Amino acid sequence: MSRNPENPTESEINLSGQVLIAMPGMADPRFAQSVVFMCAHSEDGAMGLVINKPTDELRLNDLLEQLEIKIGPDTRETPVHFGGPVEHGRGFVLHEHGYHSAISTLDVNKQFAMTATLDILEDFADGRGPERAILALGYAGWGPGQLESEIAENGWLTAEADQALVFETADSDKWEAALSKLGVNALTLSADAGHA
Repeated sequence: MSRNPENPTESEINLSGQVLIAMPGMADPRFAQSVVFMCAHSEDGAMGLVINKPTDELRLNDLLEQLEIKIGPDTRETPVHFGGPVEHGRGFVLHEHGYHSAISTLDVNKQFAMTATLDILEDFADGRGPERAILALGYAGWGPGQLESEIAENGWLTAEADQALVFETADSDKWEAALSKLGVNALTLSADAGHA
């Protein structure tokens, strides 16, 4: 799809609420076999969270202790994911749409929302946070036109996101599950696909 500078809205794609699926030839090893949920996408750039790469040792309780938030008896043991290489010390929570922070929640669509304020962690500590959520440190970000270029160069495939893929599928299975939503088998996927 080429850009039309006369009318950019005509050719702009909005990937908010969808997932990016890294192609096998992904040059950046941080994104190898990544599935990235797109929280926001506009002509100003894009922001997403990697949803299939849990950190090896960090859990929600560790984060709460570091932030001096009291862990309650109803706190769920939740993994912390590598959300992306930008601001890796900042936390983001991708969650089902029903929960809203008292401070600020970004509504992505009717299924998903994202909160990056401390009060959601306090709610988790009290057992009141959203039932379905992914906690991530850092995010993936792209400047204007950068993501579109990476897609055009076969760096990413895109697919519709649903709660089953995002919240119910095991992290180790999400990449192949996302590909199968497109009818693509990971074993037959070429690292250097051509342009149609």
